[in-house]
Amino acid sequence: MKDVLLITPPFTQLNTPYPATAYLKGFLNTKGISAHQADLGIDVTIALFSSDGLQTVFGEAERRSTIKDENSIRIYHLRESYLKTISSVISFLQGKQMTLARLICSEQYLPQASRFTQLQDLEWAFGSMGIQDKAKYLATLYLEDIADFIKACLDPHFGFSRYAEKLGMSAHRFDELHEELQGPESFIDQFTLPIVQELIEEHRPKLVCLSVPFPGNLYSAFRCAQYIKRIHPEIKIAMGGGFPNTELRSVTDARVFDYMDYITLDDGELPIEILISHVLDPSPQNPNYKLYKRTFLKVEDQVIYHNESLRQDYKQADLGTPDYSDLHLDQYISVIEMANPMHSLWSDGRWNKLTMAHGCYWGKCTFCDISLDYIKLYEPITASLIVDRMETIIAQTGERGFHFVDEAAPPALMRAVALEILARELQVSWWTNIRFEKSFSYDLCRLLQASGCIAVSGGLEVASNRLLTLIQKGVTVEQVAQVTRHFTESGIMVHAYLMYGYPTQTVQETVDSLEMVRQLFELGVLHSGFWHQFAMTAHSPVGMEPEAFGVIAHPQAVSFADNEVAFTDRTGIDHDQFSYGLKKSLYNYMHGVCLDFPLQEWFDFKIPETSVATDFIESCLIEVPEVGLRPSALLVWIGSVGEATIADGIMRFEVYDRQSQERIKIKQGPGEWLLKTLIKLSATHGQSITMKEFRKSYEQEHADFLSFWYDRPMDALRHQGLLVL
Repeated sequence: MKDVLLITPPFTQLNTPYPATAYLKGFLNTKGISAHQADLGIDVTIALFSSDGLQTVFGEAERRSTIKDENSIRIYHLRESYLKTISSVISFLQGKQMTLARLICSEQYLPQASRFTQLQDLEWAFGSMGIQDKAKYLATLYLEDIADFIKACLDPHFGFSRYAEKLGMSAHRFDELHEELQGPESFIDQFTLPIVQELIEEHRPKLVCLSVPFPGNLYSAFRCAQYIKRIHPEIKIAMGGGFPNTELRSVTDARVFDYMDYITLDDGELPIEILISHVLDPSPQNPNYKLYKRTFLKVEDQVIYHNESLRQDYKQADLGTPDYSDLHLDQYISVIEMANPMHSLWSDGRWNKLTMAHGCYWGKCTFCDISLDYIKLYEPITASLIVDRMETIIAQTGERGFHFVDEAAPPALMRAVALEILARELQVSWWTNIRFEKSFSYDLCRLLQASGCIAVSGGLEVASNRLLTLIQKGVTVEQVAQVTRHFTESGIMVHAYLMYGYPTQTVQETVDSLEMVRQLFELGVLHSGFWHQFAMTAHSPVGMEPEAFGVIAHPQAVSFADNEVAFTDRTGIDHDQFSYGLKKSLYNYMHGVCLDFPLQEWFDFKIPETSVATDFIESCLIEVPEVGLRPSALLVWIGSVGEATIADGIMRFEVYDRQSQERIKIKQGPGEWLLKTLIKLSATHGQSITMKEFRKSYEQEHADFLSFWYDRPMDALRHQGLLVL
């Protein structure tokens, strides 16, 4: 028996669990509250994509007589091939049957339907792709063919990473979702609800908490709640997560609470702790009696928001380590859906999710929901605690890959975490989201890479300095170019979020932004990107003061979801027309082709010539900043030193990094001091020495530090791993 059942409804990711329930379970552990968690997305996927599941798929489609389009007919007639291969393919994608890769790559093993028509572009898109990745890609196409069959014949709402998403997107009223829930259970519901019943019977919880991060989880959350209410009316149900936090802050439709007893907002730990106390002890003797924290509930057919509790939210350091137990970690499948290298990180491999800091340390971008707590309340934790949690999760999951899911990871904390990882000699790989700010020097990027950082993603947004200023991004295009070069030259992959259609953006600025992006790819300082069209949200500065940004808002009456707001840009420009050309050009640029095409080639309507100089980005990269002597800068040594020899007062030794080596030739006295000091500077020693301390130590034994610092031996050392941070 468990007090609480934490559920993530279908569907989010196939390759790794969404972390919300793991965070909550880790917190509840610190309070001695028993909880079980489940990711219904992977549980339903594994049940569906099995021999028994596909038997049901094909049998039900035949019974309904819905196999009508040409692609579905082909898949149905190949059903025996699908039934014979499905278990092995899933096992391969789970990393359990890796020798199957060669058979899959033979292209004679998997049945093929419409998704495989893109195979002709395989070599172009992926180049000399490794056999395992190629097999994953082919297996992904195979699963997508089956998904197409399910969508065409059985359940039009089906999707691997979302389900019935349109019912949750911009749903200002509850009517459409409510009507859908009054109808018969969907085909996917028939796989989901029996799993819910098994969980209820096994754990007999008093409170079920449904975590809903995205619109694509919303329908299933309500269907699960409806089912539980019908079968187990004594169980209380709460909903929280990213979707309620952004969309349901002003819900008034009482029908919502025929399904849910509570909806909580923002950080869930304290609201859930208080709800649990209500459920376990509803008497007036409970200190929390009639007190709630950021919680909606229905009272006499009225939706009431309660926030009477005076208790303060917990500090991030007191929330405990995310706990991934209960989740079926060996069941997740790695897929490769597209050639975008950053997207492969999101869909391929098991990543433990962690956070360096709550909220955003910048918190100024005008398109962002900076008024909401998940952005507004910035609170970092210490590097030592972060790495403690990493070690705990490695021991629990056996996985050494981490995705830090920060809004924007702070550079100073990233530096501290990297130093802590190196000091503990912890072997991990990790990636995160950043701002492209000037703090990311070449040396800092080298340190991050040495600690296991493999990729970063950040917002270039509209590559226009006027609009970046209007956005209050706090960066310039020139700065972004320099920072992306620092990352790429350090061996860290860089992904840029790109935006078009920001208020007052002109056609010329859109064209110039594309030219900036083209040059970044041409010079190899950007690996990956994704264009998205500006959307105005109710909780952003633009949404709260649209007139100040040159747009006219068209608000609607809201009784359910309230986030995206319809608007008209005073410029009257149709930004939709740029969507296809921007995305097609970017797809080609990511593969290093068509970089010499005129920008007009990507659009079927007339665009102006770019006003950006053809060498603009290149000119941003010409100046190499000189390594300064800032007294507070930290010196760290991440290289290796060979044996030293001394002859005629001259010391000689080799210094190594992972790719190369250089010979150092230096006078014996300074050389002996340098070797002794490099030991102290070693990242594995976990000590920090400032430039001031370094210089003072040298000058106590020798003269003329500047001549020493700028001489050839120190240049070689900096090249091989002496970092100034």
